[in-house]
Amino acid sequence: MTKGLRLQWRKEKEKDIFDMKGEILRFTTAGSVDDGKSTLIGRLLYDSKSIFQDQLNAIEATSKKKGLDEIDFSLLTDGLKDEREQGITIDVAYRYFTTPKRKFIIADTPGHIQYTRNMVTGASTANAALILIDARNGVVEQTKRHSYIASLLQIPHVLVCINKMDLVNYDNDRYEEIKEQYKDFAAKLDIQDFKFIPISALKGDNVVNRSEKMTWYDGSTLLYALENIPVANDINHLDFRLPVQTVIRPHTEEHHDYRAYAGQISSGIIRIGDEITAFPSQLQSRIKKIHNASRELNEAYAPQSISIELEDDIDIGRGDMLVKTNNQPEHGQEIDAMICWMGNSPMNLNGKYIIKHTSREGRAIIKAIVYEMDLNSLKRITEQNKLEMNGIARIKLKTTTPLFFDPYRKNRSTGSFILIDETNFNTVGAGMII
Repeated sequence: MTKGLRLQWRKEKEKDIFDMKGEILRFTTAGSVDDGKSTLIGRLLYDSKSIFQDQLNAIEATSKKKGLDEIDFSLLTDGLKDEREQGITIDVAYRYFTTPKRKFIIADTPGHIQYTRNMVTGASTANAALILIDARNGVVEQTKRHSYIASLLQIPHVLVCINKMDLVNYDNDRYEEIKEQYKDFAAKLDIQDFKFIPISALKGDNVVNRSEKMTWYDGSTLLYALENIPVANDINHLDFRLPVQTVIRPHTEEHHDYRAYAGQISSGIIRIGDEITAFPSQLQSRIKKIHNASRELNEAYAPQSISIELEDDIDIGRGDMLVKTNNQPEHGQEIDAMICWMGNSPMNLNGKYIIKHTSREGRAIIKAIVYEMDLNSLKRITEQNKLEMNGIARIKLKTTTPLFFDPYRKNRSTGSFILIDETNFNTVGAGMII
């Protein structure tokens, strides 16, 4: 399946999930190479009975061909030919499953350093991150790298899964030792909620079912933890932001003067009668009607897609933003941000790029690279004039058009942007506004 077809299938599958009733949890996996991320997801799907019989038959047959005594569950997620041959994850693999309590969207991300950008892509919309640690190796370079990225992306919940406990004889002392290692490092990061779970993805210990080999552990299984992570509070319900994606003008006899402004609510709640301000004009009006598809609503909230009618006829177009008058975003052309560089060519000082922020698009120039992060030591490297692929740095940039934004820490949607290469239109950078 080509990358384009995979993307189309994923969008259709996510739409099917969002059309279902119930709470949705997006989570990503991260960790070093061979820590067992793909095996863990395969085990999670298998033990929760979320795979079809023909899929099971196929991976059983492939496992036998490889001379394995047990099923290789990583085959469920490593879909590319190169991944299957090398036994590694290269691309971000998305999987979907449901339990009676919740729907899940999983992003299985690569462990290699050269695929750090893929990890950023998979984690950008996650409610939770699963950081896997090999019980034999403890906290390693990639554990630190991925934990820092989880912190940078403000992923609200982190589950530290200490895997391959079967290879250390399910030793409680080894588990406690790794916990202390990770806590010492995590103290330097901005991770608000994390918990530890000892597991064996290969054997299934503490993944879906409780382990009989680790009676010393009295915490929850991984699936129970995933089902009970509180995600409702992860959305910013205070700051109403509606980036306008399109203006609806039917021009029909029935709706001759109809004008509505459509988009997906980034954050906050809006009700009929609320006073709003439109950026960049800063003209004010009130909410007359709110529509969600064919339904008329009294209120709407993130992340609903809606169209709204205003009491006044204001000049509003794609790229503008509607906010509550008494709660406005920052706006300007001088942006201070952290960026993860994804381009094959380095990001250069004074380089020019297309910037895409919510539904707004413009041009940007890199004015300064304040420092680059050394993800191993968390030290700042100054006096840099370029940033290589997979590098993370704090930068200052100037845009040709004003952006209406909140700090990323406050609002992940209006606080993020991407940079696009002007020559080939590839996405080369993912930024988080400070």
